[in-house]
Amino acid sequence: MMNHRDSKANSVPAGTIDPYVLAEALIGRKIDRSPLTPASTTNGDIQSGYEDLVDVKHDTLRSAEGLEPDEPPKNVHVGCINPYALVEALLGRKIDKCSMNSVRILSDVLQTDYDELFDLKFNSCLHAGLRLNEEDRNAEELDEKDMKILNEEDLETPDLSQVRKTEDLEKLGLKDILQTQVKMARMQNGKLRLVLNAQDMGKRVSNSEVTETLNEMALPFRMDKGQWVPPNGSWQDMYQGWADARRMMKGLDKFHIGEPFGIGERMRMHMNLDPRDTCSINKFDDPVQGAVGNSWLIAALFSVFWANPSIINRRTQSSTHHGGQDQDHQNQDGRKKRVFTVKFHDRGGDNNAPSGKVDVNYEIPVNNSNHEPIYARASDGCEIWPMLYEKAFAKWATGNSSDRPDITQIHNGDPIKAMAQINGKQPQYFFTEDRPAHELIGLVRSCSVNFKTINPMCAYTHASGHVYRGSNLVANHAYSVLGWSAVGQKQYIILRNPWGVTEPISLTSYPGLLTEVEPELWRPASLLDRGGVLALEASAFKEYFCCVGTAK
Repeated sequence: MMNHRDSKANSVPAGTIDPYVLAEALIGRKIDRSPLTPASTTNGDIQSGYEDLVDVKHDTLRSAEGLEPDEPPKNVHVGCINPYALVEALLGRKIDKCSMNSVRILSDVLQTDYDELFDLKFNSCLHAGLRLNEEDRNAEELDEKDMKILNEEDLETPDLSQVRKTEDLEKLGLKDILQTQVKMARMQNGKLRLVLNAQDMGKRVSNSEVTETLNEMALPFRMDKGQWVPPNGSWQDMYQGWADARRMMKGLDKFHIGEPFGIGERMRMHMNLDPRDTCSINKFDDPVQGAVGNSWLIAALFSVFWANPSIINRRTQSSTHHGGQDQDHQNQDGRKKRVFTVKFHDRGGDNNAPSGKVDVNYEIPVNNSNHEPIYARASDGCEIWPMLYEKAFAKWATGNSSDRPDITQIHNGDPIKAMAQINGKQPQYFFTEDRPAHELIGLVRSCSVNFKTINPMCAYTHASGHVYRGSNLVANHAYSVLGWSAVGQKQYIILRNPWGVTEPISLTSYPGLLTEVEPELWRPASLLDRGGVLALEASAFKEYFCCVGTAK
């Protein structure tokens, strides 16, 4: 029950706009209306008062228009599969993404050491369909003729129980053991322990050698040229389940499954909830990438949504009103057909089509084992608009008139152009190699108000480098740029990994990277699901990232 103090704090004088209602309308999210605590209003706020200016010598004074953008690149093939979504789709089971055990599961299922999963130079299957151009340090597409489908016999390993001498390994298929690359060596108790790269003895899935299941799930090289359905998947109409979930969660913040509200199987299925747990409903519907390498699209979608939610159609319900974005159409048999409508804009190149609106129904691919979405989903497990946007983009970019487009056809692309295709603006590219760190942070600041971007921004990493050791920073991967923060004379660029996952703490470390971004560090953190949100010093950003851009 609201006490007198709370009522007074939230009251609005007659004839004025409720600031909470106005702010919620602008940002498209609910705001916590609880009274401010003394700690939140102290003079010790790291972002209060005036900023410390870093002593930087400028060769020239920039004009009021800001940085001059670079020439747009001709071919951008950014894309890395979300390993968590991929493994869950392959196993048909959920994994605990915050546990160290999940790291071992990823490595085992994907047949690659964890520290080699995220760099294209190791030919990881997360970069399936791409190869490294070492000279330019970027990714190139593989053709269908370059791909090989592995069968069970290819993946069999030799019996090592009879190995007594190193020469025995050559008899089992290890060619020229004296020239075999050593990954790790350690001397312990008079015994030399070696880890050798022995791919001659047994194959593993890679960027160019994949299982039939992985090929059908994440790559456009179809074995069956008929209508596409992902392995162990089916197209399912999500509208009714979503509507049921929305009705059940309306007005509820916390509940226990089945008590006292009688939440059924449909509710659990569409909200990704464990019936054994006491759950808090997550009110953030941030898009999360699925089991295909379209990080470029999901990062772009979230960046546009974050900068200006009014551009994104999240009205995932039918409407018979003329001019609405979602319409009830008639099927041939006279029944109503629910349609979700999105407009995309022609910006040339790959993954593109003439500007126009795209209608899609509410069917999406789900896993038959756990009924989870295989591809894009919302972080709260309830909203369905990210799934429909991904499907609509695939239908638009491929020119497919079917209501079941092949989502794997958009497995790599350009995140900066994608933002412009979504919001109708012009893409601007800024390559980091020839720009000092203070220009990069200045660019982010120029696109931000109160530490949060108002012009959508994305950035993508190099295709390879010694720094890409874990899932926090991934090679050839797109990230949303959300804003900036300052702590003393350190200035940070705030990023979001579209996987929606932050790597378990202490697993890997990166200079200049903060993996816990709380409102005390960056105020807008309270407006989003903080899974996958990172803070990176400007100097480190220059090293890790190849390009940053905006669409305005």
